[in-house]
Amino acid sequence: MASCSVSAFSVYRSLTAENGLSVQTDGHSNKTSQEKQKRSLRLSRRNRIIKRKRKYLKVKTESSLDIHVVNNAEILQRTNDYAEKEPMGHRAKRKINGKRVHKIKKLKVKPRKATALSSDVPTSCSTVKSATTSKAGFPTKPFQTKDSRPWTGPSLSILLRDLRHIQNSKERSIKLFEWLIAPVAPKRFFSDIWEKTPALIRRHNGSYYKGLFSSEDFDRILREDHVNFGVNLDVTSYFDGEKETHTPTGRALPVVVWDFYKNGCSLRLLNPQVFSGTVWNVLSILQESFGSMVGANVYLTPPGNQGFAPHFDDIEAFVIQLEGRKSWRVYDPRSNEEILPGVSSRNFTQQEMGPPIMDTVLEAGDMLYFPRGFTHQATCTSEVHSLHLTLSTFQRNTWGDLLRKLFPGTLDLAIEDDVEFREGLPLDYLEYMGVQNSEREDDPRRESFNKRIYNLMRKLLKYAPIDAAVDQKAKDFIHDCLPPVLTKEELACTVYSAPARWRDGGPRNIVLQIRGSTRVRMLRSNVARLCGEDGSILLYYTIENSRDYHKEEEKCIEIDPELADGVELLLCSYPQYIKVDSLPAGNLDDKISLAAALYEKGLLMTEYPLLPKRD
Repeated sequence: MASCSVSAFSVYRSLTAENGLSVQTDGHSNKTSQEKQKRSLRLSRRNRIIKRKRKYLKVKTESSLDIHVVNNAEILQRTNDYAEKEPMGHRAKRKINGKRVHKIKKLKVKPRKATALSSDVPTSCSTVKSATTSKAGFPTKPFQTKDSRPWTGPSLSILLRDLRHIQNSKERSIKLFEWLIAPVAPKRFFSDIWEKTPALIRRHNGSYYKGLFSSEDFDRILREDHVNFGVNLDVTSYFDGEKETHTPTGRALPVVVWDFYKNGCSLRLLNPQVFSGTVWNVLSILQESFGSMVGANVYLTPPGNQGFAPHFDDIEAFVIQLEGRKSWRVYDPRSNEEILPGVSSRNFTQQEMGPPIMDTVLEAGDMLYFPRGFTHQATCTSEVHSLHLTLSTFQRNTWGDLLRKLFPGTLDLAIEDDVEFREGLPLDYLEYMGVQNSEREDDPRRESFNKRIYNLMRKLLKYAPIDAAVDQKAKDFIHDCLPPVLTKEELACTVYSAPARWRDGGPRNIVLQIRGSTRVRMLRSNVARLCGEDGSILLYYTIENSRDYHKEEEKCIEIDPELADGVELLLCSYPQYIKVDSLPAGNLDDKISLAAALYEKGLLMTEYPLLPKRD
């Protein structure tokens, strides 16, 4: 059946005729009147449509912390309801629905503090709590990726191969971290998740972390390397709410270790970077991003067993599931004292645990992150063993730890410079101060004493040697760091590929030609740190550190004050190469001597391999 189309203006003409109003049909004034009437009717109808759209696209604020989001399905249902009540032409519907979609897209951009940190649009009307709670300051709901499609990405071997071609070690680190937490973007991770809430990243790809570490690597290490109980390997079990440690002394031989495993014990390999070149490479690259040591432990658990009691740690943890499956439960901090704690907790009992905020099963290729202070426990599922590697970082790397470095030096400077800090205490201050006198609030001497202390503390601020305190933190970081893993290209341009050798009864090729035109740079962004201590200028470096944590003492060389500016320029100009003769370090011989000393320590690399001087 053909549908008849009736214009708004024809309706208006009929209405005016019925009311006995005269309608002019010719003349300029008649046309102008008709156009105004048409425009008025169109605007009136348009306003009604806009009001309806606003009404049904409304975002209702339920409280200052809760947001009610009206989703796509609800909007479409309301659209259909109104289409039945008031039929419209196809073009009008298409136009209005297009604007609705535009408004829906705007609604998807939710305020960061009022989201559940979900990467997907809700499929039903939901209420999302604010990311800020009254006490803990953590989101009430952990982050979790919801895409069910497999996430592929490059393999670790291909990624490490490609990273060799990136000159800047910090950019190299950023690329590796992007791969580690993909598909979550690093910017979003550090703004919405880091130190705030646990995050579960599912990939539905069991081979995503293939090549990082495996149970075969675990077995090879036991057979080929010298692994000691208590130093490199822990054996634990958890039955009936009690954790037990079964760690003998001496070397951990395979027959003994695998017997513990067969009897339900969990194995923890400490510092796997000592035995695995791949783990060492990954950790040494990542530490450039965090400005803090990155460590690791490997956990191998038999099916249906648990190795550790519920506890929280003093590190930021990235749990990488390598093989099998493991069930994890994560709990919110129970008090303000447990938020970002400086020390790890004791072992808790099950009775002390409340309801978990996350109860999930990690499968190979998945990653779980949780900040320090979040209590957690894990049980291997009954079907298959579990192998996971935990990356840890940011231990004792807080503002409070920096202030611990700052305050002693601040007080020493203030006492030395200001006589007020050296004046004696009142003769009778013990009579009205101290815990035993704390109830004497009406004693004016207490108020005067406290006021004097507050004034002195305010004066301390101008003496705070902040840069010196930061250098002390950096010195600790340099000592904690792993030595860098050099690529083939880097090896060819450093002292480690120097052609010096014994030949024909004597050493040959021991003199390398460093000239004023030689272009050089530091080996890594954080390979060294210039610090001033007790009137001396010291350059601390990582290149000679051990792969085993703090096995070696901190390494440094003293820098002549006249050459310090040259070292500072090398550190600050990284990753750019600069000519030796452009160093602000005395005459040309001094510049060449400085470059040669740093090169021989392995801290400096040249743009191209150096040629030996002919004997």
